[in-house]
Amino acid sequence: MKFFTAIFFILACIICNAQTSTEKLQHQIDSIFKRTQGDFAIAFKDLSTENHSIFINHHEDFHAASTMKTPVMIEVFKQASEEKFSLQDSLLIKNEFKSIVDGSSYSMELGRDSGEHLYVQIGQKRSIEDLVTDMIIYSSNLATNIVIELVDAKNVNKTMRNLGALNINVLRGVEDMKAYEAGLSNSTTAYDLMLIFEALANGNVVNPEADKKMLEILRQQKHNDLIPHLLPEDLNIANKTGWITGVHHDSALIELPDGTKYILVLLSKNMKDMDAGTKMLTEVSKMIYDHVK
Repeated sequence: MKFFTAIFFILACIICNAQTSTEKLQHQIDSIFKRTQGDFAIAFKDLSTENHSIFINHHEDFHAASTMKTPVMIEVFKQASEEKFSLQDSLLIKNEFKSIVDGSSYSMELGRDSGEHLYVQIGQKRSIEDLVTDMIIYSSNLATNIVIELVDAKNVNKTMRNLGALNINVLRGVEDMKAYEAGLSNSTTAYDLMLIFEALANGNVVNPEADKKMLEILRQQKHNDLIPHLLPEDLNIANKTGWITGVHHDSALIELPDGTKYILVLLSKNMKDMDAGTKMLTEVSKMIYDHVK
């Protein structure tokens, strides 16, 4: 009996120390955020224990930038699972879209899109799966608008609500300037992005097979200058970034070689010095990794 009491006491001390360590780290990150010009949010959750989580400004709204492409991908896989289309079906690559404000036409600017290779294929066809992959790993805006036109932004929001993500709002495609000027922009919170990445990790978004495929796409990410930037190369990271003027986000599921998994979402806005703000966020990511490890 004394042996089991001793074991219980040791385990309780370990848990207590871990909680204290997490609380100290939260205070440290909060202090760093306050010292850095701009506005920042973090949602961190260690999936191996409910006691390890950090939330700062996690319910605050941020311009979603390209983080909204993860919800769009989820809607594509959901509709494919409902047999509305096959991921192998082809779509025409075009560069003409309708504003949600008045239905007027607009086109994407090549120089503002990181998925430049797709523009030489205008007039040709690509599979839906290929377009979704380009949307995620290259953050192709052209692919995004083609895919959103297929699934409808309203359906994306409906699916997000069903997943418990109440404050992700995907209203439109990219570069709809009339909508932007009317204040109609896509938005998210750190908490909601954490929820959908956690659901993906647990196979609870569409189905285990579809969720596994989506994570495989996210792990091919080409933009790794935020959460993964200072982390070891042997980690398995599925992430989606987003950036516009004054904004740099990243949202990720990180898996360590020992199987430990955690979700980390870092959001920012109103940054005047993008380099300084991004550098700070990469250091916060490293702090979280060191804490988990």
